[in-house]
Parts: sequence; structure tokens; C-alpha cells
Amino acid sequence: MRKRALISVSNKEGIVELAKGLEQLGFEVISTGGTARVLEEAGITVTSISEVTGFPECLDGRVKTLHPNIHAGLLAKRDNCQHMKQLEELNIKPIDLVVINLYPFKETIQKPGVSLEEAIENIDIGGPTMLRAAAKNYQDVAVVVDPADYGSILKELREKGEVSLETKFELCAKVFMHTAHYDALITDYFSRKKGVDFPNYLTLTYEKVQDLRYGENPHQRAAFYREIGKREGSLVEAQQLHGKELSFNNINDTNGALDLLKEFEPTKPVVIGVKHTNPCGVGMGDTVYEAWQKAYQADPVSIFGGIVAANCEVDEKTAKEINDIFIEIVVAPSYTEGALEILKSKKNIRILKLDNIAGVRSSSMMDLKKVNGGLLVQDSDLLLLDDLKVVTREKPDAETLGDLLFAWRVVKHIKSNGIVLAKDGQTLGIGPGQVNRIWAVENAIRQSRKDLKGAVMASDAFFPFPDCVEAAAKAGIKAIIQPGGSLKDEESIQAADRLGIAMVFTGMRHFKH
Repeated sequence: MRKRALISVSNKEGIVELAKGLEQLGFEVISTGGTARVLEEAGITVTSISEVTGFPECLDGRVKTLHPNIHAGLLAKRDNCQHMKQLEELNIKPIDLVVINLYPFKETIQKPGVSLEEAIENIDIGGPTMLRAAAKNYQDVAVVVDPADYGSILKELREKGEVSLETKFELCAKVFMHTAHYDALITDYFSRKKGVDFPNYLTLTYEKVQDLRYGENPHQRAAFYREIGKREGSLVEAQQLHGKELSFNNINDTNGALDLLKEFEPTKPVVIGVKHTNPCGVGMGDTVYEAWQKAYQADPVSIFGGIVAANCEVDEKTAKEINDIFIEIVVAPSYTEGALEILKSKKNIRILKLDNIAGVRSSSMMDLKKVNGGLLVQDSDLLLLDDLKVVTREKPDAETLGDLLFAWRVVKHIKSNGIVLAKDGQTLGIGPGQVNRIWAVENAIRQSRKDLKGAVMASDAFFPFPDCVEAAAKAGIKAIIQPGGSLKDEESIQAADRLGIAMVFTGMRHFKH
């Protein structure tokens, strides 16, 4: 019996070559609508789907392949005598190869201003049904969903006369992965349309960007995936201009740098140094060089082997100083030609160009944390403060308030318990990830390389005791910003009043675990 191949694709890439190869191998080619026209124009003999079903395509093409003559031909088990007898009685011929890719739903919903009606019209019905039917009967039917597989399928057919069972199983697995991804996109689209952020059933789908050399440690495997849809200012949109491919830790650290960078308005140059996802130095200046100097001098030890992110173009002067030390990654919206030449003189440094680097993060972003046996899902922490309120007799002047808000933006991105000391648009000391707050304060003070007289302090959560205020005053801190909300707030306020420190409550904490 002559073998039959059913071909129906929205992506016509490589389909003519495949169909010609199948025809040369003796296959009868069955096809639908636009695919049939393309194949016929290329001189391939095509059996229309209507000839197989005995029923015309109808409802503007919505119904073409949903017919027993198609699905019985796909689902009949060749080693089941009863199945084959029924096919013969019903005058249905088996289908041996299915080549399908689906309506472009993803591409449709990514178009600006796409309507609900247009999105719905690009939800494929018959395609997934045929794919699933063929994949369910993979022992007898080879099913191809990816144009990248066309060449290898033809090669096997030419060399062996059939597609091997092992290859059929691989293709089957790829189909179910593909249809699950397709359905997850549709589910997500409708959830967003309905404004449902936390649905009863959470189905996530991502596309692989690349396999990584290893994970956090060399013994861990890893890969990098991207969300569906354009995410301006996110790392998946970056263009790598130079250097080795990014590692797991590179990506994680750079993402942390970008998150912090987005806290600052792009009206003044800001440069951030990050190490192990924590900022080690943040500087704001009138030029990128001044911002770099502040970020570097904040902690010239910790920045070694770290990530540098800038919200403005990197110039030659700045690039030369960056190259004087070991930096893993530089990411910026642009580079002067001279700066790029200087940075590229180092073989292994990764240079990333990212447009809209300081763009506001999408309000629809969710934060996911995997726990053993489950998943925690929350809104991303996009807000900065609730109600700025001075709670002490001492009031911060405009310059001090600017320093307080600078420090507050940084401390939001420090691992809890987190403390940031700052002055004049520069971090002076950072105390991240401590199990109690006074240790974080003491670490930040101890780490500082500059006189802290007149500096400010930010705390990501409230002070449980007044000891943090006392330690700050002893170091020369003149103002503190913190959320407030402790049962012992009054003790901290009294300590600040006694020591002549201004203290501001934000009404919003920023734990980062």
C-alpha cells in the first residue's frame, strides 16, 4: 500500500523541499488550503483534504480535518487486526506521516493593538487535534512539528525506508511539549484579558534561550529561558557584543543589577556594581565617569569579578578604568567606539548592549520562588514607598532627603536584613543578608571606607530596638529612613531625638529573601 503524508503548515519554511522529497520516495501527499496551493505551484501532486474526507472545507476553513477519515487513519494501530479490518470496511486508508505547525497565535498576540477577535481566529483547533492523535499512535505514525526536523526525517526515509521507532518517540515527545506550550500561551492570554493574576491552575511556559555551561556550581546543570512577549529593558533582550557566553551566575547577577538600575530616573548617570546579586557600590553623578568613580570607590575590593551596569553611554575614560580591574560583565545602553575598542581588548569580559536599560518594569511581572513540592507566586516589588513621614524633631533638609531616597532605592535590592549607608549620591557602606538588624548596621559601618559624618542610613525593615539608631549616631549618621511599624517604634524615635538624628518613615518595607 502506498504510504501517505498529511501536510498542513502555517510556517511554509522548507515545506516544498520536504514534500518533493516525500513524493520522490513514493508518498501520496495530502494537504489543506494554503499549504496545498503552495505545493501545487511547486509542481507537487497533491490530494486535497476534501478528497480524503468526502466533505468540503467549510466555515472559512474552520472545519477541514475534523473527520473520521483523517483521525481513524491516524489512530488505527497497525498491529491490531480489528483496527485494520475496520479501516478496510470503512474504506479508510492509514496516514503514515503528519507534518503540521500551528496557527501563529504567539506572533498574533505580540502584535501591537491586536484585537480579541483576531487572537481567537488564530487559535488552531484541527492542528493540535491531529498532532495529538498522531503522537498518541507514534509507533505507527511519524509526526513532525518542527521544520528543523525535515532534513533528518528525509534522511532516515531515504537510508532506511522508514522513520525509526526511536525517532518517532522523540518526535512524539516534541509534539506534546509543543501543544502544551501552545495551550499555555492561550491560557495566559485569556487570564490576562480577564485580569486574573493568580488563577486556580497556574500553567507557565517559557522558551529556551540557551543551555548554560553549568548552574550556580559546576556540578549543577542549567539553562536560560525567556518569557513569551517582548520585555524591554530585560536581560533576554540584550545584545552581547563581546566575550564568553553568559553563565548562570552571570545572568542572575546582571538581572539584579538591572532591577536596581530601574529604580533611578534616567535623568542622571547611574553606575551600579553587583556581586552575588547584592550591590556592592552605587554611584550617581553628572557624568558616567563620575558615577563610575563613586560606584567603584564605594567598595573597590568587592567589585572585583563583579557586574557593572550603567544607565547611560559608556565613554573611553570610563572604559579604561573598568579595564584596570577584573570585571565579568559590563551592560549599558550604548558605548562610544573608543570605549568598545578598549573593553574588547580583554578577551573574556562580556559586553552587553541593552536598549531602554532603565525602563520601568512591567506591572504584570510576577516573582516566582520554587519550594520543595510547590511554587510561591507574588507580585514583583515595584513600589518604592507609601507615605513619607518625618517622625523626629530633627527634620531632613532637601539635600539630606535626596540622600535618604537614594539609599532607600538601593536598600530595596539588598538581601534582608539589609542596611545601606550613603551620601552625595554614593553608597558608603552596605550590610546585606544578616540574621539580625544590628549586625547588618555594624557590618555596613565597618565596611565603609569613608568618614560617615553627615551620611544617611536606610533599613529595609523596621528597627525592633533602638540599638540600630544608637550605632548609627555613634558612626556620625545624621538621618535614617526606615518603614516603621515596630511595636517599639517610639523607643527608636526617642533615641533619634536624644541623639539629634532625623528619622523618616516610609510605611512600606522591602524584604528580599
